[in-house]
Amino acid sequence: MRLKVLYHDRCFDGLSSAAVFSRFYREKIRADAEIVYQGLAHQAGPVFSPGSFDGDENAVVDFRYSADPKLTWWFDHHQSAFPSELERRAFEADRSGRKFFDPKAKSCTKFLCDTVVREFGFDAGPLAELVHWAEIIDGALFPDAKAAVELKEPALQLMVGIEGSEDAAQRHRIIGDLQRLPLAQIVAAPYVARPLEKLLEAHRQNVELVRRVATCEGKVVLFDLTAEGVENFNKFIAYYLHPEARYAIGVTSSKSRAKISVGSNPWRPGERTHDLSKICERYGGGGHAVVGAISLPPGDVQRARELARDIARELQS
Repeated sequence: MRLKVLYHDRCFDGLSSAAVFSRFYREKIRADAEIVYQGLAHQAGPVFSPGSFDGDENAVVDFRYSADPKLTWWFDHHQSAFPSELERRAFEADRSGRKFFDPKAKSCTKFLCDTVVREFGFDAGPLAELVHWAEIIDGALFPDAKAAVELKEPALQLMVGIEGSEDAAQRHRIIGDLQRLPLAQIVAAPYVARPLEKLLEAHRQNVELVRRVATCEGKVVLFDLTAEGVENFNKFIAYYLHPEARYAIGVTSSKSRAKISVGSNPWRPGERTHDLSKICERYGGGGHAVVGAISLPPGDVQRARELARDIARELQS
């Protein structure tokens, strides 16, 4: 029997959710399942292809819903989980007992874990470290921006390794290791440690790059990294450099998309006045109330810059 797990790619919470679901499935549903993985990225246009759900069972974790009847398991916590009313109605009509949604959850990993413990009697004890750090990372529950940017903890270094990974096979190996190994042991493994050295150096360079190009106006930090070819960056750098900021907006580009990342300062929660998921949804994106993103076609860098400036003006009001 072949289980296909589709997950939010290059995301600590996405890979962690895939790991928790896989261990649960083997322990409580079918021990002999062959599990294969496919990462999903937010992009302009459809994200599920006709071949997405080609397993005997198909699960989506930490990513939007699909009304495809071949989707058999689903767990998500994004406020923008339903691209249209078609998907929302399909979810609400589902009676399988295998599709779960909680937009108030900080991380999909903990939501998924708590759900399968409650509904299926899963023993989550061996995964406690992973669940703990997924909640901190995806919920931005760091004690301060320094901890989030200086990356002393193995979990945070692994976060960098996952976000900067360009090798799907490596990420799938990480998913396997997350099911059974301590995070420090995974970070120390040569297949993670070797590429991580370059990624951590790139992170240090990104801190200086954002320091150089970012502007802060009306408590909104705006920075454009498209000219420097930076695709991934630590979303807390802006608050590390500008602790007075309420929001941060970054523009990046890659071969697959132009992207606007929008976030709110987790260390100034009382100052957030806008639902960022609603703003991003207006432009075809989504996310959570406190963080969101918009993906445009890869050639639309100028449009991404314009939208970023428009959003910055809105958040300054």
